[in-house]
Amino acid sequence: MPKLGATYYDLITGFEGVAIGYVQYITGCNQVLLAPRAIDGAMKESQWIDEQRLTVNEDVAVIAIDNGRAAGFDRAPPRR
Repeated sequence: MPKLGATYYDLITGFEGVAIGYVQYITGCNQVLLAPRAIDGAMKESQWIDEQRLTVNEDVAVIAIDNGRAAGFDRAPPRR
């Protein structure tokens, strides 16, 4: 399982980004959501990439976000 907050590189496309999400499928085709760094202030779109295509970039520090002050989404879920 990849480490969220670490930077990964796609061996096929060269796409690089910080792992911000991970999903496991029953079929075993697990994927990692990579968010690339902004270039000149322009945000790039995140991409889901198969886990086996990725290699970690050890030269970039792992990002950690403190969620201690925020419990998450601040609205109640919809009721049916």
